[in-house]
Amino acid sequence: MKKNIRIAFTGGGTGGHVYPLLAVAEEVNRFLEQQGSTYALYYFGNAGRFAPDFFAQHIRIVSTVSFKLRRYMAFANVIDAIKLPFAFVVAFWKMFLVMPDVLFSKGGTGALPVVFAAWFFRVPVFIHESDSIPGLSNTFSFRFAKRVGVSFSKTLERWKGEGVALVGNPLRSFLFDDEEQVSQESARRVFGFSNRYPVLLVLGGSQGSARINDFMLDNVSIFVGAYQVLHQTGADNFEDFKSELAVATKNLIPEQRSQYKVVNFFNKELKEALMAADIVISRSGSGSIFEIAAFGKPSILIPLKESARNHQFFNAYEYEHAGACVVIEEDNLSPSVFFAQLSKILSDKALYQKMSQNAFLFAKPDAAKLIAREVVRIAGI
Repeated sequence: MKKNIRIAFTGGGTGGHVYPLLAVAEEVNRFLEQQGSTYALYYFGNAGRFAPDFFAQHIRIVSTVSFKLRRYMAFANVIDAIKLPFAFVVAFWKMFLVMPDVLFSKGGTGALPVVFAAWFFRVPVFIHESDSIPGLSNTFSFRFAKRVGVSFSKTLERWKGEGVALVGNPLRSFLFDDEEQVSQESARRVFGFSNRYPVLLVLGGSQGSARINDFMLDNVSIFVGAYQVLHQTGADNFEDFKSELAVATKNLIPEQRSQYKVVNFFNKELKEALMAADIVISRSGSGSIFEIAAFGKPSILIPLKESARNHQFFNAYEYEHAGACVVIEEDNLSPSVFFAQLSKILSDKALYQKMSQNAFLFAKPDAAKLIAREVVRIAGI
């Protein structure tokens, strides 16, 4: 058994790439500590606002040149084309200096040069694709990978091979911490809600959703008349949304205004938010879907129309095919359609329970552990 283990990670750009990576890193840390191994973890990339999260996992940041691969025409492509050769040179040099035993890649900004450098130096590569339709970085990286994990069965139509496995999307461990389990009733109290009305949890993704925010504001009087709402607006939208919500609810009584609560972004409070909810209204990023599924919550998914490769569309419909959600596309997002679906789910107890059961069946809460064990196995543990 090797004692001085070096494990590298790459991938980034959004929380959809970084949070699953951190979930795997946390399990790698836990496993290697239990084994008593001497080891070091490295992140190749631009950590940006996630730097404190990497430091918390004792991951050393190895800065590389970031660029984005796009399938559409944009002036930014010219800038990134200039960056490309430098990105590969830096990735090769940094990989040579660290020379890890294995590289785990989530794809996204700047991952491809790191993956290629690892492959060149015969470092085994494990890539993971969160979405049903692979991103460009992972599409190119696939040919250099020793192991591949995917979240959706649709991805297996594109990627076939002995080293490819359906493992789900890695989720952060605090969501499953048994020591901090709370009941739905106590979770509601955390946010100042009662058991009088159903609780709707609204998630627009880590950066929020202007389209969902506008829909909620346009129909706020309907919501507070029959529901309690806990709404993650996204940090950039938070102040504007709060101001507009105050205007939209100024003629309501205080009790009704208290039934609509907003937060900019959930960190570890996400666990209580999901526990408190009766139903979740969300975009259909992979992370959101698997978080919702892990808590067995029926949901209404509204795919982001402009998502790259239309991946949110395919994510949502695969989840709907599993019987765990209802999909409303943006072009069909009208009050009549939305409230008809919402009422149908919440008023039909048998349907609600079936959707909840199907959500649990879709969830793969052990994804981070399964991937971490394979990563350390490849590293020689």
